[in-house]
Amino acid sequence: MSDHVTSEPPRRRLTRLGGSVHVGGIELFFDLVYVFTIIQLSHYLLHDMSWRGAAETAVLFLAVWWGWNYTAWAMNWLDPEHAGVRALLAVLMLAALGMAIAIPGAFADKAGLFATAYVFFQLLRSAFMVAVFRGQVMGRNYAQLLTWSAIAGVIWIVGVFVPDDTRLGVWALAVAVDYAAPRIGFWLPGAGATQMSDWPLAEEHLAERNRLVFIIALGESILILGFALSEVELTTAVTTAAVVGFATIVMLWWLYFSFRLGNAEHQAPDARNATAMARTAYAYAHALMVGGAIVVAVGIEQITLHPLDDATWPLVGTVLGGPAIYLVGNIIFNVARTGAVPRSRLVALAALAALAPMSQVMSTLVLGLSALTVLTVLAVTTGEIRASEDADL
Repeated sequence: MSDHVTSEPPRRRLTRLGGSVHVGGIELFFDLVYVFTIIQLSHYLLHDMSWRGAAETAVLFLAVWWGWNYTAWAMNWLDPEHAGVRALLAVLMLAALGMAIAIPGAFADKAGLFATAYVFFQLLRSAFMVAVFRGQVMGRNYAQLLTWSAIAGVIWIVGVFVPDDTRLGVWALAVAVDYAAPRIGFWLPGAGATQMSDWPLAEEHLAERNRLVFIIALGESILILGFALSEVELTTAVTTAAVVGFATIVMLWWLYFSFRLGNAEHQAPDARNATAMARTAYAYAHALMVGGAIVVAVGIEQITLHPLDDATWPLVGTVLGGPAIYLVGNIIFNVARTGAVPRSRLVALAALAALAPMSQVMSTLVLGLSALTVLTVLAVTTGEIRASEDADL
């Protein structure tokens, strides 16, 4: 008999605290469902560009974003190659798909599906983290997070049973609870608040995850532009509008990956401040940056299909509002990372605001070209893609 013994490979740990920060293949696979989700959100706004339609889209987006955001944070502490973690993300992916399917009827006949899928999504992930980190500080942290998600979840479910015209207010309250919880450290009576120092973090993992989801948001702009062009005659005006739309997408990409003021690779922050910085820069600021990209996609579709029509206020809200929302998020991102307000972004916001009262004498194409000009000047003057030794924030 042979004395050779074939040893089994060592079992993988569920956690990766202090270990590798690479983005796992299962995380990329998980993001696929958000391609469909973003399409659903942009189409929801396209079908109702009223103030109420915009508010409903915002509530749905903020819920979708919070589910993705909490999952990205959880994966900072979980090994993406572990079978249990892969199984978790597969189930979460299914729940996210349920949310996406429900979006068109979320404020009507599919309210139950959207709310149930969202609440399940949030509770399952946090419960998994509590079980994985039981007996540790991180387990306590996630127990408090789970409690807050349950509180918000009750409000989400209540919103299913109220009249359709009341649901928006109830779900807006649920969103407010979800978003306020981290700001107060998931405070609970008797337990107090979790300290930021108790959430050790590899900031580069979150930075990369947010880069990837922003690319998905820009991808929706490409898709919506392509679908629009496939449905209309390619006249000179339509072709010109398509070029303007495509250039707008490129400028957003250029600004986002700017070394100085975008989410490009950068020196890691002091470990003591990394978590506090990341909470604002990625959880909150990126909600606006990604949301702004989705609104830009809607504006591009309108410009492409109706290039010579007079600009209406709803269209102005997307063509100028999308870049403005992105810039506000980018300002918050930079304040969180550097403590400095980028003046160039304030000037660009002022320029977009100045275009609004003049928009009523413009065609949609001219309005789109005007917004593109603002972004182009901003990109040319501040959008360095490579680092410069004497770069000045």
